[in-house]
Parts: sequence; C-alpha cells; structure tokens
Amino acid sequence: MKKLFAYTLFAFSLIFIFGCGNKSKTEYNDTPTTGHIKIAVDETFQPVIEEELPVFHATYQYAKVTPIYIPEVDALNLLVKDSVRLAVVSRPLSKEEMDFFHDSKFFPREVAIAIDGIAILVHPSNPDSLFTVDQIRKILLGQITDWNQINPESKSGKINVVFDNPKSSTVRFVVDSITKTGKLGDQLSALKYNLDVVDYVSKSPGSIGIIGVSWVSDRRDPKCLTFLSKIRVARISTAKKATIENSFQPYQAYIATGEYPFRRIMYMILTEPRTGLASGFLSFVSSDRGQRVIQKTGILPYTQIIRLVNVRDE
Repeated sequence: MKKLFAYTLFAFSLIFIFGCGNKSKTEYNDTPTTGHIKIAVDETFQPVIEEELPVFHATYQYAKVTPIYIPEVDALNLLVKDSVRLAVVSRPLSKEEMDFFHDSKFFPREVAIAIDGIAILVHPSNPDSLFTVDQIRKILLGQITDWNQINPESKSGKINVVFDNPKSSTVRFVVDSITKTGKLGDQLSALKYNLDVVDYVSKSPGSIGIIGVSWVSDRRDPKCLTFLSKIRVARISTAKKATIENSFQPYQAYIATGEYPFRRIMYMILTEPRTGLASGFLSFVSSDRGQRVIQKTGILPYTQIIRLVNVRDE
C-alpha cells in the first residue's frame, strides 16, 4: 500500500500518454436544455449528483444527463479521451492536463460547486472516536498500528484502515493533504466503493474507514440514516490532544468555519467547445437553485450563503 499512490499516478500517466489519441468528431444534437449526454462523476460525489439530476430533469423534461460513477482517475481519463465533456471531481486540472487540452484547441472551464470533506469512520462499539490530525496522519503512515497507542486501555487490537478505491480522490487527498509524504502504511487496504467501506467498518470493530463526507451527511436520506446506524463518524481535532470540546464531525457548519480540517473542493470541469447540455447542467448546479440542492445534502454549497446560528443554554 506504500507505493499505491505512486502506482496510481504512473498508471494514469500511461493512460494519459497512450490513451488520448485524436479527438473524435462529434455531431452536436443537444442544447443547454435538451438532448442526451453522459458525464463522468467521481464516485465519492454520487449522493450529491443523484440529488441534482432529478431536479434538473424535472425542470428540463427534454434533457437527459446520464452519470458514470467511477474513481476520479478514470473520470479524468474519460475527459481527456473526449468520451465525456463534463467531469465532477475533487481537483482542478494539472498544468500538464490543461496544456494538453489547449494543444488540442480545447479550453476547459473549472467551476467550484461545493466544499465537502473526508469522513473518518469507526465501529459503533469502539469507544475511541476522537482523533487529532496528527494521530490520523500517523495511522495512515503506519506509525500507529494498534488501538492501545491511541488509548492505553483499549482492547480493540490492530488498526485496519480501508479506503474506497486505489484510484479514488480519497487516496489522493490523504496523500496530498494529510500524510503529505507520498507514502501510506502497510496496514491500509482498498476496497472498491464507498458502500463497501461502510459495510466493512460495520463488521470490523478494529477498523477505520475513510470515505467522502456526502455519503454520511444527508440526514434526510433513509440510506444515509441506515449507514449511520451501522458506523460512527469520528470527531477530528487540530489541537495536540483531542477532547469533546475541540473535536468536530464533518457537519456543514464545521466545514464552513474550517473547524473540521479534512475539507476539499468539489469541481465541475467542462471541455465542451460549444454551449450544449453539459454547459446547461453545469450552469444549473452552480445556480442558486442547484446550490440549494447541494445545501440540503449536508455538504457546503460553494456560492450559497450559509447562516450559522449559535445556540446557548440560558
């Protein structure tokens, strides 16, 4: 697992170099509000897009947007190969990717639409659900491998960490923003989907799961409530010692204030050379109505104003 991220980047670079080829000529038969297109969506953002699409389709009855839910590396690869003209991912294009598009006479738009985060999951029976950022970093690097290194009284044994997919944005975020070393510990393993992580943690008392926040943030969604009944979402602290007062779960308000530290931006990347249905869907999601849909999912809309209210006991 230490070289997992390096292998992922290497594999993507090969796809990028040899898989791009020449752009295929496409007959355009869609408009911003009509037609049928496919878009590539990082699987960690599936709950958000599944909320947006029914509202968009109900508004524009002659439009059909079909999402392809795949790991972030694969979503960007489809964009590079011109198999789709819109991708929903957790990072902007790199300089090399942008240069490639410019050389091909494509001029991508990168639009930030939301701020979500990475959620840390533990088994509901585990009494240890408060972590510092430094503890999470050491767990991911393999410097902390047993629960008694977190709590000397713990009898939970060895820590097993699971991700959704080796090519996911979750892995990239962990390497780029938490460990910041390009390495991961040997006790980490990748499954396939975010739901696999929830299921694994629910059955493994000594495990830690790492998934996208949107899978556990929408408390209106019966599926989300089912997930939350199976696992516990950990609280994270930026202090040297985690307490209940200085540790925060990835709720919308704590993402907004920055008190929850594992945050990231959700982007839509558009390569459409004209104003078609991909442009129309992007405009909808970034509009006031689309941003209100995001707000209801429990993550933070990028442009919608969030009102924070402090409630104090008198």
